[in-house]
Amino acid sequence: MYFWGDWTYILIFPALLLSLWAQFRVQGVFARYARVAADARLTGAQVARDILDRHGLTDVAIERVGGTLADHYDPRTRVLRLSPDVHDSFSLAALGVAAHETGHALQHADGYLFLGMRSAMYPAAALGSNGGPLLFILGLFMRSGFMMDLGIIFFTLAVIFYLVTLPVEFNASSRAVAILASEGYVTHEEVRGTRKVLDAAAMTYVAAALMAVLQLLRLLMLRGSRDD
Repeated sequence: MYFWGDWTYILIFPALLLSLWAQFRVQGVFARYARVAADARLTGAQVARDILDRHGLTDVAIERVGGTLADHYDPRTRVLRLSPDVHDSFSLAALGVAAHETGHALQHADGYLFLGMRSAMYPAAALGSNGGPLLFILGLFMRSGFMMDLGIIFFTLAVIFYLVTLPVEFNASSRAVAILASEGYVTHEEVRGTRKVLDAAAMTYVAAALMAVLQLLRLLMLRGSRDD
């Protein structure tokens, strides 16, 4: 998507800087609160299991997976996967992340609209994220307006996916903080730490959405310049 002498590069710089800052911040905030143990002395896996059971989701399994911050809920298999730093830890960071991922399971059970949309869009969005720019570049070099337009349409699906992801993630974090506080998993003073971890994580999704929107704008401008 990048061409020598193309001034539209500058469009993605703000999103690139935000993305780098967001990644640096989430790692820093997680590391900070990973060193602070919650008074409840429950691991992330134990908190997740208890929340699920309390809300009638006893059939949702919890699996320990490798990686760092690789935590996610899979709505297809109804499995909550937690990385070692979350699954086995008593920290505020672990409890915040575990509760957040449990929030996705609760969204699924509640039929949360945006989660359903995101799940349905994922295959097309994955194709559009990689295939859209490739089609556009091929169309650009082959001087095919049709291929460029097709690439833009494909990539637009990915952009919509990134935008739909925002309410899904923010809602899951809101649920997590509310449940942790109201159901006694963290104290009033500890809520602040879990919220900071989840707010930092949310910024990575904001940065990804902004990057996608600006990349789409760049494609549209490049396409328009070929019509001049």
